Amino acid sequence: MASSVTRPAFSANPTGVRLQTLVLLRWLAVAGQLGAVLFVNYGLGFPLPLGFCLAAIAASAWLNVVLSIRYRATVRLPDHQAAAYLAYDLVQLAALLYLTGGLGNPFALLFMVPVTISAATLSPRATALLLALAFFCVTSLGFFHLPLPWTPDVPLVLPRIYQAGIWAALLLGLGFVAVYAWRIADEARRMSNALEATEMVLAREQRLSALDGLAAAAAHELGTPLGTIALVARELQREKPTGAQLEDDLALLRSQAERCKEILSRLTRKPDERDALYSRIEVSALIGEIVAPHRDMDVDFELSSSGDDGAPSVSLVRRPEILYGLGNFIENAADFAKSLVVVKAETKDTLIRITIMDDGPGFPTDLIDRLGEPYITTRARGSVAALEAQHGSANSHEGMGLGFFIGKTLLERSGAHVAIRNRTDGPTGAMVIVEWPREAVEAPPMGGAQEQIFDSELV
Repeated sequence: MASSVTRPAFSANPTGVRLQTLVLLRWLAVAGQLGAVLFVNYGLGFPLPLGFCLAAIAASAWLNVVLSIRYRATVRLPDHQAAAYLAYDLVQLAALLYLTGGLGNPFALLFMVPVTISAATLSPRATALLLALAFFCVTSLGFFHLPLPWTPDVPLVLPRIYQAGIWAALLLGLGFVAVYAWRIADEARRMSNALEATEMVLAREQRLSALDGLAAAAAHELGTPLGTIALVARELQREKPTGAQLEDDLALLRSQAERCKEILSRLTRKPDERDALYSRIEVSALIGEIVAPHRDMDVDFELSSSGDDGAPSVSLVRRPEILYGLGNFIENAADFAKSLVVVKAETKDTLIRITIMDDGPGFPTDLIDRLGEPYITTRARGSVAALEAQHGSANSHEGMGLGFFIGKTLLERSGAHVAIRNRTDGPTGAMVIVEWPREAVEAPPMGGAQEQIFDSELV
């Protein structure tokens, strides 16, 4: 089934950046720049080339007005267009800093804002171009700028070595922030792609599980009406009745045929609370159903189920994400086990716990804290490959790490807490513990007509 699921393609700009976001940020910049210029000029009394400063700020305000009129607020900009607007913001900021002291102006730190936005939302190529433009602006301001606004009688002149330090700090900061923001955004994109793959697998598993469950329920329920039809047909063939007796037999045949039609029609609709045989499953049966597809592997399975003394058997809601998630963990354990996989279910007053253990080499200590993240795999890579070769794992194969991530994600969405560790009870091996609060997965008690239907299905 894994071969039929296409891995989502990574795009340079998978979601784009909304115009409204850039416009809002630019309005904040306009307000901040205008406040700073007026405060320095009138509040502190430091003379500024106020007309040029206000002209540069007004240019950004007019750009926002034009963009708001021309485009809808929700439009997402293509990569090159968003990069062009961010490049304008860099140039506009450089013009203001040229008028107000160059690198000596503490607001030179704001060069990082457009570059950070680009690194988080645009392609690496666009970010690299903006980073180069920012380097050029910072370097130019180190040589060309008007004096820093200060009292006219005591001008402030920063030493060259100090200005060189500011230049170096800005360049290093721009580079570090750009790389860091891109790395975080890329990790978020990978997580989003992996979750998309999870949704695709879950949707397919939901359809397959529903069809499988409905088919099993239909086959079970069809036994009674088909048996009745066969019995009546044999009676008709043997006795060849006439008159009223024939009419009764034909009516019975018709009613049983209608019942068969109604049962088969369930295959075309989503299972609901009336599909009692499909929607409920006991804990021990759940374990057996999950392990069944893996019994042909070269390992033995040891299954056990225990609960509070005297407590009735616990039935769970049959949910594809639970079946698929636990199935992934059991398959992984069987791949790495030497000879035995232990699956143990425990039912307590407030929780249900399922523990999966194998007798293989266990999880690598350098990866155990990262397992469950997308594209983190322990299959056939590096030291793990050597361990598999040493233990003769015939089922090992190179993986992408999505199976473990998908299984953990699906189980956590069902309300489970998943703990991943190595065994500490003597034998080497891996251990996965999955715990649910009982109210999160326990099937509600059946009553009235539902219970009668369920009982009749079991007869």
